[in-house]
Amino acid sequence: MSMKKAYEKKLQGKLDEWSAEIEKLKAKADSAEADAQLEYYKQIEELQSMQEAVSKKLDELKEAGDDAWEDLKAGMDNAWDSLSSAIKSATSRFGQ
Repeated sequence: MSMKKAYEKKLQGKLDEWSAEIEKLKAKADSAEADAQLEYYKQIEELQSMQEAVSKKLDELKEAGDDAWEDLKAGMDNAWDSLSSAIKSATSRFGQ
Protein backbone atom coordinates (compact mmCIF):
# COMPACT_ATOMS: atom_id res chain seq x y z
CA MET A 1 0.00 0.00 0.00
CA SER A 2 1.35 3.42 -0.92
CA MET A 3 1.97 6.09 1.71
CA LYS A 4 -0.86 8.12 0.20
CA LYS A 5 -3.36 5.25 0.45
CA ALA A 6 -2.28 4.47 4.03
CA TYR A 7 -2.72 8.13 4.97
CA GLU A 8 -6.16 8.27 3.33
CA LYS A 9 -7.25 5.10 5.13
CA LYS A 10 -6.08 6.45 8.49
CA LEU A 11 -7.91 9.75 7.98
CA GLN A 12 -11.12 8.10 6.81
CA GLY A 13 -11.11 5.82 9.85
CA LYS A 14 -10.66 8.78 12.19
CA LEU A 15 -13.40 10.75 10.40
CA ASP A 16 -15.77 7.83 10.92
CA GLU A 17 -14.78 7.71 14.59
CA TRP A 18 -15.46 11.44 14.97
CA SER A 19 -18.86 11.07 13.29
CA ALA A 20 -19.78 8.59 16.00
CA GLU A 21 -18.48 10.97 18.67
CA ILE A 22 -20.59 13.82 17.27
CA GLU A 23 -23.64 11.54 17.36
CA LYS A 24 -22.95 10.85 21.06
CA LEU A 25 -22.76 14.59 21.67
CA LYS A 26 -26.11 15.04 19.91
CA ALA A 27 -27.65 12.46 22.22
CA LYS A 28 -26.28 14.31 25.26
CA ALA A 29 -27.60 17.60 23.89
CA ASP A 30 -31.04 16.08 23.35
CA SER A 31 -31.24 15.11 27.01
CA ALA A 32 -29.77 18.36 28.38
CA GLU A 33 -31.75 21.13 30.01
CA ALA A 34 -33.22 23.70 27.62
CA ASP A 35 -30.65 26.40 28.43
CA ALA A 36 -27.72 24.08 27.78
CA GLN A 37 -29.27 22.60 24.63
CA LEU A 38 -28.83 25.80 22.64
CA GLU A 39 -25.12 25.98 23.44
CA TYR A 40 -24.64 22.28 22.73
CA TYR A 41 -26.40 22.45 19.38
CA LYS A 42 -24.32 25.48 18.40
CA GLN A 43 -21.12 23.57 19.21
CA ILE A 44 -22.35 20.49 17.34
CA GLU A 45 -23.13 22.63 14.28
CA GLU A 46 -19.60 24.05 14.36
CA LEU A 47 -18.13 20.54 14.68
CA GLN A 48 -20.18 19.30 11.74
CA SER A 49 -19.05 22.25 9.64
CA MET A 50 -15.41 21.55 10.49
CA GLN A 51 -15.93 17.86 9.77
CA GLU A 52 -17.38 18.66 6.35
CA ALA A 53 -14.36 20.83 5.56
CA VAL A 54 -11.99 18.02 6.56
CA SER A 55 -14.01 15.55 4.50
CA LYS A 56 -13.75 17.81 1.44
CA LYS A 57 -10.00 18.10 1.93
CA LEU A 58 -9.79 14.33 2.16
CA ASP A 59 -11.68 14.07 -1.14
CA GLU A 60 -9.20 16.50 -2.72
CA LEU A 61 -6.36 14.42 -1.37
CA LYS A 62 -7.86 11.24 -2.83
CA GLU A 63 -8.15 12.93 -6.23
CA ALA A 64 -4.59 14.26 -6.15
CA GLY A 65 -1.90 12.41 -8.02
CA ASP A 66 0.76 10.50 -6.13
CA ASP A 67 3.23 13.33 -6.68
CA ALA A 68 0.86 16.15 -5.62
CA TRP A 69 -0.66 14.71 -2.46
CA GLU A 70 2.28 15.75 -0.28
CA ASP A 71 1.44 19.39 -1.06
CA LEU A 72 -2.10 18.90 0.24
CA LYS A 73 -0.98 16.98 3.32
CA ALA A 74 0.08 20.08 5.30
CA GLY A 75 -3.30 21.76 4.88
CA MET A 76 -5.01 18.51 5.70
CA ASP A 77 -2.97 18.10 8.87
CA ASN A 78 -3.86 21.64 10.01
CA ALA A 79 -7.59 21.12 9.43
CA TRP A 80 -7.29 17.74 11.11
CA ASP A 81 -5.65 19.15 14.23
CA SER A 82 -8.31 21.88 14.51
CA LEU A 83 -11.16 19.40 14.29
CA SER A 84 -9.50 17.04 16.73
CA SER A 85 -9.03 19.82 19.30
CA ALA A 86 -12.60 21.05 18.85
CA ILE A 87 -14.06 17.59 19.36
CA LYS A 88 -11.95 16.99 22.48
CA SER A 89 -12.98 20.37 23.86
CA ALA A 90 -16.68 19.80 23.17
CA THR A 91 -16.54 16.30 24.63
CA SER A 92 -15.03 17.61 27.85
CA ARG A 93 -17.60 20.43 28.10
CA PHE A 94 -20.50 18.09 27.42
CA GLY A 95 -19.20 15.72 30.05
CA GLN A 96 -19.63 18.28 32.80
